[in-house]
Amino acid sequence: MNWSDFFTLHNLTNLIDILVVWFIIYNLILMVRGTKAVQLLRGIVIIALIKIVSVYVGLSTVSWIMDQVINWGVIAMVIIFQPEIRRGLEHLGRGSLFVKGKKENEAAKKLIHALDRAIQYMSKRRIGALITIQMNTGLEEYIETGIDVDADVSGELLINIFIPNTPLHDGAVIIKNNRIAVAAAYLPLSQSNLIPKELGTRHRAAVGISELTDALTIVISEETGEVSITQNNELLRGMTQDDYLKYLQNQLLTDTDEQDHRTFINTVANFIENHFRGGQS
Repeated sequence: MNWSDFFTLHNLTNLIDILVVWFIIYNLILMVRGTKAVQLLRGIVIIALIKIVSVYVGLSTVSWIMDQVINWGVIAMVIIFQPEIRRGLEHLGRGSLFVKGKKENEAAKKLIHALDRAIQYMSKRRIGALITIQMNTGLEEYIETGIDVDADVSGELLINIFIPNTPLHDGAVIIKNNRIAVAAAYLPLSQSNLIPKELGTRHRAAVGISELTDALTIVISEETGEVSITQNNELLRGMTQDDYLKYLQNQLLTDTDEQDHRTFINTVANFIENHFRGGQS
């Protein structure tokens, strides 16, 4: 087989077309995960299945009704998915769909430093705290339950939020895009029997959000000052400063030496370049 016949301009264009569509769909799935949009998408799938079945069986009335629902569904989707569409356009404007650059790593380092200052202060004084950091899964459903803050993350602000008997100290702080999105947010409580009985509501909420999303949650015990982290349904207890700093760095920082090789654009470019040269040789 002559590889030069396969890697023609037409075939490479089709390949790029498929990869772009796949990349867009993949990022759309990431954006709606953990949001109410997932339930709406399930409804759309059900409507599509009803339409297919009605055509196959011959239910003309049901098929006509589904046609009307689908025809008007485009307008309805724009209205229903308005928050998700806006968020996606904001990500696209920042270029975050394609690459995480050095600026994001710098922001993540500042976030880790602020978290470290707050954790050290509150742990020594046994101030209870619950801090959730959004990763890939959207947390809009839980952000809606909190009080808007929309502020840069600083150790002093986090400490002030969790000072006992202040308006925002109950509930969780949710950090999104290296900013404090909300405070006093409600997280789902885990019903797992594996959680030690001596742990309270904060720890159950931290485990609960880790069961449903990939969020990283930091818990400081009000009784002992112990620092714990939950993620991916895993509870890590009794973490020292070195322990949680290493964990945060592993989860929040991207290896800048490998970033270019992980981006969509460079992957496609390298693929085309390597195979095109191979076909010509």
